Amino acid sequence: MDMNEYQIGTRRTSPKLGRNVLDYLVNFSMGLSGESGEITDHIKKVVFQGHDLDPEAMAYELGDIMYYVARFADVLGYQLSDITEMNQEKLFKRYPDGFSKEASRNRKE
Repeated sequence: MDMNEYQIGTRRTSPKLGRNVLDYLVNFSMGLSGESGEITDHIKKVVFQGHDLDPEAMAYELGDIMYYVARFADVLGYQLSDITEMNQEKLFKRYPDGFSKEASRNRKE
């Protein structure tokens, strides 16, 4: 599935919070935090409580994260392809020879 098509599709299930953009940003940032917390909780249970790693469950949580990223980007006026391109450009600039601990310690940004 194309990321931008996915983003458009998420509009169908987006809450209607009125005209206040800040309400949407707060809602979607809380959603991102909550879903990221579910990923963290799953890994905590695997590492410290003896649970089995469940890749499928984590994939569903990643999907929930993608939903909130798509909604957040939409409110800001960006397509997901814009966001990923911007991120890739930043990372290529930051780590032109690929990631290394040395490059991370000495990066300029």
